[in-house]
Amino acid sequence: MKQLYLGTNWKMYKTIRESEAFADRLRQSATSLPERFTIFIIPPFLSLPRVSGILSGTRIKVGAQNVHWEPHGAYTGEISPLMLKEIGIQIAEIGHSERRQYFSETDFTVNKKVLSCLKHGLIPLICIGEPMVEKTYGVERPYVLRQLRIALRDVSPEEVAKVILAYEPVWAIGESGVPAEPVYAESMHTWIRQGLSNEYGKEIAEAVPILYGGSVNRENAASFLLRKNIDGLFIGRAAWDVDAFLRIIHDTASLLQSS
Repeated sequence: MKQLYLGTNWKMYKTIRESEAFADRLRQSATSLPERFTIFIIPPFLSLPRVSGILSGTRIKVGAQNVHWEPHGAYTGEISPLMLKEIGIQIAEIGHSERRQYFSETDFTVNKKVLSCLKHGLIPLICIGEPMVEKTYGVERPYVLRQLRIALRDVSPEEVAKVILAYEPVWAIGESGVPAEPVYAESMHTWIRQGLSNEYGKEIAEAVPILYGGSVNRENAASFLLRKNIDGLFIGRAAWDVDAFLRIIHDTASLLQSS
């Protein structure tokens, strides 16, 4: 039975106090979380030290929403991988579509950040996915494969197994997003897995978790995880209430067990 991942990115939501309350509640429930799931949360930067401290010693991983590729330097407003490591952060989210759209993130800066994270012992969570226009014109597969190949340039076979991929079609995320049909998500995950296999071989490709993100909620979560090449879910606003997040975790575990 493969390990599955369930996580959420809070974006620019939750104050430090709200983040602490969420983390406290999650810690209280940590021992009852299904062992099959690796659970992670990605708060805003200001909340990271407190959330990391509260969840220290549990199986729940804490991530950052961005990271710079240099360990230090004159980069005003940036956060280095060494700074994240010092406060116990384990994951760095890289290349989210909002970072690409609003803050000039490119496939090439994603690659630099991936290499830096691996060098400094952080897990890169690499976001890839096509906008609606690429899907409309039928070029979503080469578009996503390009993102994947550039992101993983110079990543060794030994290192790529430490990477997590999140397939998040841009048209499926956000308040106006429409979730991809599970069969479509599965077809894209299969394509991504084949791209990994072509570069690193089948055995290594099978070891890389590929998560789906895009309007995931309590009602549709299990339908994605029942698909062979979907290894987890990257959940948005449906998981921003801690009790709702816990319900998704436990409901999904129960549905998978009965399937």
